[in-house]
Amino acid sequence: MEELITIILAIVSLIAGLLGSLLGLGGGFIIVPALSFMNITPNQIASTSLFSVLSTSSSSTIAYAKQKRIDYRLGLRFAIFAIPGSILGAYTSSLISLESFKLYFAIILIGTSIYMLKRRGITKSNKNLIILAYLASFFAGFISSLFGIGGGVIYMPLMIGLLAMPAKISTATSQFILLISSISGLITHAYLGHPDYILAIVLIIGTFLGAQIGAKISLKIKERLLRDLVALALIAIAIRMIISVFNPSV
Repeated sequence: MEELITIILAIVSLIAGLLGSLLGLGGGFIIVPALSFMNITPNQIASTSLFSVLSTSSSSTIAYAKQKRIDYRLGLRFAIFAIPGSILGAYTSSLISLESFKLYFAIILIGTSIYMLKRRGITKSNKNLIILAYLASFFAGFISSLFGIGGGVIYMPLMIGLLAMPAKISTATSQFILLISSISGLITHAYLGHPDYILAIVLIIGTFLGAQIGAKISLKIKERLLRDLVALALIAIAIRMIISVFNPSV
């Protein structure tokens, strides 16, 4: 039975790495539901899934760096605000119930997805939008460490919808930010004794390989299609979160 679970997790992590890299979301949005079937605590789910986010983001960053698609300057600025958020998220994961927060966050994700599907983006950014983006980056770091799903669910709408960045640049830069923020979140989770390291090893291998495949596929996908895929992925995340609130066993 344990061998079967390991094989299933390996396949799931490969798919998560591919889609996480392709959409700039980190892969955790697939890993977390899979881990939830194993009856482990929320902080174990979040921290163990965060290893897959680290693996996906590091693998993707390597691939995207070679393709010269990362905006390092913007990425580092976002990461500075994400780091304290990720630390706070790690501590919060073992202190509160997440049901109400999941529901509200799911509503936000659905609204953001509709916005991305209908709106072409803002032609130019301004200082107010940049400030909003930095504040949202702190929130993204918090969400990433709290749920283990990666802060890409925040970064992608920000960069595409508010900052009018091309989707392919946004995807690559999002992975770079996730690499930095997931490291700080994992260090905090490890200090608190949350992760299941055996499961983490399986997830790391699968997501790393999947992310390499996703980075290569992304070059062949049209920008509008990539944006739509991001929006649809956010809706999928929202639905999964709502279901988990009303039916935790699913």
